[in-house]
Amino acid sequence: EKHISIQRHLADLEKLADLKEGEFTMAVSQNTDLHVTDEKKPCPLCPEEKFKACYSHKLHRHLQNLHWKVSVEFEGYRMCICHLPCRPVKPNLVGDQTFSKMGAHYHCIICSATITRRTDMIGHINRHVNKGETESRFITVPAPKSSHEVLKESATDVQVLPNYSTPQKTDSYFNPKMKLNRQLIFCALAVLAEERKPIECLDAFGATGIMGLQWAKHLRSSVKVTINDCNENSVTMIQENCLLNKMKVKLNTKEEDNDEAMGDGEENTDTIEVTKMDANVIMHLRSFDFIHLDPFGTSVNYLDSAFRNVRNLGIVSLTSTDISSLYAKAQHVALRHYGCNIVRTEYYKELAARIVIAAVTRAAARCNKGIEVLLAVALEHFVLVVVRVLRGPSPADDSAKKIRYLIHCQWCEERIFQKEGNMVEENPYQQLPCDCHGSMPGKTAVVLGPLWSGALFNTGFLRRMLFEALQYGLDEAQPLLKTLVYEAECTTLKHFSTHSPYDENKQEECGVYIKTPNTSAESYLVHGKRKSDEVIRNAAKRQKSENSAEHPAFYYNIHRHSIKGMNMPKLNKFLKYLSKAGYRVSRTHFDPMGVRTNAPLAQFKTILMKYSTPTYTGGQAEGPVHLAEDVQAGEQVQAAADGKAEDAEFLEDDKSGVAAATFTKDYPTHCVAD
Repeated sequence: EKHISIQRHLADLEKLADLKEGEFTMAVSQNTDLHVTDEKKPCPLCPEEKFKACYSHKLHRHLQNLHWKVSVEFEGYRMCICHLPCRPVKPNLVGDQTFSKMGAHYHCIICSATITRRTDMIGHINRHVNKGETESRFITVPAPKSSHEVLKESATDVQVLPNYSTPQKTDSYFNPKMKLNRQLIFCALAVLAEERKPIECLDAFGATGIMGLQWAKHLRSSVKVTINDCNENSVTMIQENCLLNKMKVKLNTKEEDNDEAMGDGEENTDTIEVTKMDANVIMHLRSFDFIHLDPFGTSVNYLDSAFRNVRNLGIVSLTSTDISSLYAKAQHVALRHYGCNIVRTEYYKELAARIVIAAVTRAAARCNKGIEVLLAVALEHFVLVVVRVLRGPSPADDSAKKIRYLIHCQWCEERIFQKEGNMVEENPYQQLPCDCHGSMPGKTAVVLGPLWSGALFNTGFLRRMLFEALQYGLDEAQPLLKTLVYEAECTTLKHFSTHSPYDENKQEECGVYIKTPNTSAESYLVHGKRKSDEVIRNAAKRQKSENSAEHPAFYYNIHRHSIKGMNMPKLNKFLKYLSKAGYRVSRTHFDPMGVRTNAPLAQFKTILMKYSTPTYTGGQAEGPVHLAEDVQAGEQVQAAADGKAEDAEFLEDDKSGVAAATFTKDYPTHCVAD
């Protein structure tokens, strides 16, 4: 039997005290003296020494306020607080006297455990729910089993467990915050599907199977999807989700051929193969054109297997969620997993992306393969890297040469990659553009790395990803992809020319996709009909021609380098000032206030200082503000005399808002990615 403190309604609790339902309300409505019509009754959940017997009106308030209101609810039942001596309590010894403390507690409806605090009781019940223990042993009528919650994302339905967002407590982990990550990977796969059909793609860590289901549902005959997971419960969940989305399943649970067809009719293009084996095993046994790795934590343990059998000019994408080590919060873990020495810098997100790419490059080189980085994204929850595989020792050597060490000045945040070569340099500080080592005592710089020193983006591939995002209506990925295109070209928004990537012959991606603008027919060049060395030569020529236009490495945070006592210009205006000075400049998705430019840090600070306005305290605002206005008016006249009409317009805007800027510091509100 269940404990008396577990009841459905307050009336059930009052019946235990022989308190008739409505007795207190009836006495009040008839203006009857409760002491005459009632007799004293004890509380059923309190001992006599804690709460003495009282009349019904007082007992009603006691049960309602001290027991019912602080109860814990679970599936229609209330676990009220109990003061009976059910829980053994150690006595308190004070001198020669012994005080027996009456411990208030709750009785668990599931396991009959006694919990002291209400918050602990709620957590105790939640742990039962996470383990799937939702049926009470005390309930005579079994409660209806909680059905799996169905979530919908990108026209794909998936069943998830009640604890789907906690990876440590579930077999089928599903994170709604990774929707942007899934959309980016889908766009990359859609671009590859336009190059050659059909392609075999693998989701090595399926969990609920949401990613593979989206691939098969939208790309259909262009892809042959394989969803893998080593957990039996996850495999069962993937099969149910396939049937929920009206997809046929081909089950393969062992390394040998053991196929079991599920669904009606014969196997067709909408069939998804579900495998139950270790990710390293399936990537060693089979070849794929597209592989995505998304383990819980780091993915370095699966890189060797991923590059072992991936096909030439295929794509490997990996999502790393071990951001504590990549973002320099656990530097010893980064050294252990990636063999990389890092510190916390203003550009730590881009540093994390280059760490992952360096690990990918080394794994590919061990398999005599090179890489071309197509996309590198580092946001709050993950680091996503998408690379194209170039088979052969020559591309492997070229990629390995791009792994270098970075010299970072800890005083001014200036940074530069070490020069190529094996000779030991006498004074490495000479490579830094700054002179902090000469003006500051001690050692001022650290060596970070090894890191990837090449480009992080491929402009042509990003344009085609943006086209696919527009075609499939992926709203969350479109703003980020636009920002990535601007960042890859290192240009501002107004200087960017938007046009369809299929309006002209696309020969950027190794000459694999061609479409004539005046015809609707599309011509696909199949890689199998070409010699692999010719394709690699074309890729090498294209990479060599793009080196001159490669985006600058790293970025500067405008707030990090702001001058004390000065109001910075608006970020978009500052980008124009840098561009007019002759430098390449763009915003970056790594940091909303970051500026990617090839300008040295000294010139960056000079331009920032030039266009900053003084900030004064409230008592001094009246006098110096007029002085600042006079100075700006003089600069406006000089700018107009020099023919700099655009600068004069900016100064006019600053003049109108200088009074407000003296009291509050205006920050740009436009956020491009995060």
